[in-house]
Amino acid sequence: MTCRGFMAKASNVKNAGLGERFRGFFTTRDFILHDGRDLRRFSVAGRTQALFAGVAAITVLFSGYGVAQAMVGAIAISGVTAAPGSPEAQVAKMREQVAKMQAEVAAAKEAAKLHALRVEQRQAMISAVLSGQAVPSPAAGEAPAAAPRTSAIADEMLAPLRQVEARQVALAGKAIVAGEARFQQTAAQVRRLGLAPERFVTVQGGMGGPYEPVEEGDAPAATGAGAASSENADAQFRALFNTWKKLDMLEQTVISIPSMQPVDKLTFTSNFGVRSDPFRGTAAMHAGVDIPGAMGTPIYATADGIVSHAGRQGGYGNLVEINHGRGIETRYGHLSKILVADNTRVRRGQMIGLMGSTGRSTGSHLHYEVRVDGKAVNPIPFLQSGEYLVAVQDRVTGGVGGPAGKR
Repeated sequence: MTCRGFMAKASNVKNAGLGERFRGFFTTRDFILHDGRDLRRFSVAGRTQALFAGVAAITVLFSGYGVAQAMVGAIAISGVTAAPGSPEAQVAKMREQVAKMQAEVAAAKEAAKLHALRVEQRQAMISAVLSGQAVPSPAAGEAPAAAPRTSAIADEMLAPLRQVEARQVALAGKAIVAGEARFQQTAAQVRRLGLAPERFVTVQGGMGGPYEPVEEGDAPAATGAGAASSENADAQFRALFNTWKKLDMLEQTVISIPSMQPVDKLTFTSNFGVRSDPFRGTAAMHAGVDIPGAMGTPIYATADGIVSHAGRQGGYGNLVEINHGRGIETRYGHLSKILVADNTRVRRGQMIGLMGSTGRSTGSHLHYEVRVDGKAVNPIPFLQSGEYLVAVQDRVTGGVGGPAGKR
């Protein structure tokens, strides 16, 4: 027998042996089932067992193939398949990508927080100028810088806030115009009293220019020229802050300006300026006005301030002198009774004494003076300042005129 014939015969013998072993595994099997009353016997042929085993094997193979495909797809989506290296390196890269995404989300949250703060502070500044109310904090002119655009996530989160900021820029321009108009009106009233507004207002780094509104459709985009637009917005709000600051300085000065009558009924027996002295009959300078009234008539402070003197003083008799700050003082002479003490704070309209005839006086009256930088000025314009300055004083909340202590 040749070698090839021998090998063929050996293969046939081996296959025959495997077939016998396979048929021996799937032989007819008997099963006994007890249903609680009777015993029942079932037989499952070997052919049927082989069929069930084949179906089960095919099912397991297909399930394994599906799981393997899903794993390959997940890894492909994550981009790990493109990274060379061991499985540990691939997992490390996945962790790095997750950490990067978390960092982007955290940066977007911080950027949104900064932008929300900028919007809030700038809105407070706009409201302060348009409504005449004091700005909550001078830091509103130093709004935090906008966070840089770090990712698409940040751009998406900040888009609504940037739209609000674009509208605020347009409102800021209108607020500057309104603030400047109110400043000029108040300054005109102050000049009418003989006071120079410039001496009370000092703002560094002034800015200005004509107002050119920005339409909503022209709002700066989130990308491209966004940085230049942000700089223009910052400049606009710095200009608005300077407008508010000088207006606030002037209106705080108005609080110090005497703007009401020291008595309920106002008449004059002697005016400010050169007159015939009532005792000597010669020409003499009269530093105030004389307002007649019954003994004990209430006398009121004409502006907020601090009492710098309350007591006897030469020809004034009983005198109350009030320091209103900004170099402005008022004097109330010839009082029959003083109701305030030195270095106490008084408010506009507060009763400070009673009318009398103490000192160099011919009868019951009030000698009333207004002094600026120590020099007496005509009180009549202050007594006739009208409703505008009073309205400004009433509008400026939280401000009390006068220095912190005795000068």
